Amino acid sequence: MMQWWDALQQGVFEHLMLPLMLALGLDAQIEDGYVGALWLMLGVVQLAVVALVLVPLQRWWPAETVAPQDRGVVRAAVRPDVIYTCLHRLGVFRAVLFVTLEPMWNSGLGLLRTWGLPSWHVDALLPGFTDVAWVSLLIYLIIFDFLGWLMHWLQHRWSWWWQLHALHHSQRHMTAWTDNRNHLLDDVIHDAVFVFVGLVLGVAPAQFVALVVVMQLVENLSHANLRWSFGTWGNRLLVSPKFHRQHHGIEPLAAFRGQTRAAVRGVNYGVLFPWWDHLFGTADQRPGYAPTGLRDQLPEHGGRDYGGGFWSQQWLGLMRLWGRA
Repeated sequence: MMQWWDALQQGVFEHLMLPLMLALGLDAQIEDGYVGALWLMLGVVQLAVVALVLVPLQRWWPAETVAPQDRGVVRAAVRPDVIYTCLHRLGVFRAVLFVTLEPMWNSGLGLLRTWGLPSWHVDALLPGFTDVAWVSLLIYLIIFDFLGWLMHWLQHRWSWWWQLHALHHSQRHMTAWTDNRNHLLDDVIHDAVFVFVGLVLGVAPAQFVALVVVMQLVENLSHANLRWSFGTWGNRLLVSPKFHRQHHGIEPLAAFRGQTRAAVRGVNYGVLFPWWDHLFGTADQRPGYAPTGLRDQLPEHGGRDYGGGFWSQQWLGLMRLWGRA
């Protein structure tokens, strides 16, 4: 199986990534193209998991049922989420970051090296476990999951960041495609922090790919329109669709709502593990499956427009950031 996968990666690199990088004048980054082929292949696998596994599961165990007369409206609302997911999982967004921000990351890392700060290789701090792949992966998963929790918490605390992150919460019909429904500037900030921390910690490229893929698939599951809970103990070990739906619910957000442009505080910020929410007092395990979205979207609270299509959502996000929407 591994030999077949390696051969496929080599083929994708030689016949797709290599000609494309040469055409763009990226001769000096050819080695990165091999990792890019891995991103692309795993992205296709992820899209297949969402489309062929999670989407059917949503039909069988929906947390929110859709009336036949509303299905067209829901499909239109979810369509931009599918576009966001394809842009990210097929590497289009990552390729743009590679061309634009990669030099800045490398310069910053080089500056740290001149100051005498090497990569830490945190997994090597545990003697005897350095060569145990799954232990090393788990260590970095915990570190990056806390980083994800912290950034998510800040997205709800810093007003300017909330103006971008609000797009993610504006989906009234949450599905497995909703995870990547983000403003592109929000994604740039998020990915820049993740990549830079990964470089500082000395995470190997292939290991970093594995970390991102695991986190993304769990987030696809946690955003799915599924009436799923992992039970009393399971809900404390892994973020379930029920746990994360509470985060997207209208009422938990509205309960902390301040003025129009204030950041909206919420609950259940966890990405993979709910431990951080229980540790810092932001966990909400109340029963039920709340409607999702934002309170100011409701007609009786102003009917604020967050955009119905990809470009309108991006533009309105910038307008909110500038205080014009």
